[in-house]
Amino acid sequence: MEVRVGIGYDIHRLKEGKKLVIGGTEIEYNKGFEAHSDGDILFHSLTDALLGAVGYGDIGELFPDTDQRYRGLDSSVFLKEAVRIVHDMGYKIGNVDSVIIIQKPKLLPYRDRIRGKTADVLGIEKERVFLKAKTNEGLDSLGSEIGASCYSVVILYKE
Repeated sequence: MEVRVGIGYDIHRLKEGKKLVIGGTEIEYNKGFEAHSDGDILFHSLTDALLGAVGYGDIGELFPDTDQRYRGLDSSVFLKEAVRIVHDMGYKIGNVDSVIIIQKPKLLPYRDRIRGKTADVLGIEKERVFLKAKTNEGLDSLGSEIGASCYSVVILYKE
């Protein structure tokens, strides 16, 4: 069995009056992501992790922020395309693991819903999607609520 591993990363600035979407889930908060699309850092980092695992490029190549077709777009579109590419190349998703770094709001009340929506987009069981949320303990731009970031790791296999 051939196994591939991919890592993805995303970061966006938080801005008052914007919608906060993580893992396809709208989260109540007074700030949201300033981005070309909806800025979903989880879906963006997973898209890059999947594409990287199969050596296909990255989210910026497939969906450049200079293209107006992607302005305000739901990031599940990017992730679904990455899943399609992975499947077309003969791979299946084993599991995904992500760490979101955001000072506020607390994501624990949303974690189960985020995992479920992410699993649906990936086409895998929720038990194979895990998510951890961390603060930066008030340090740097993430800790002072200027932005938020996400790291994701995926494992793919080909039978």
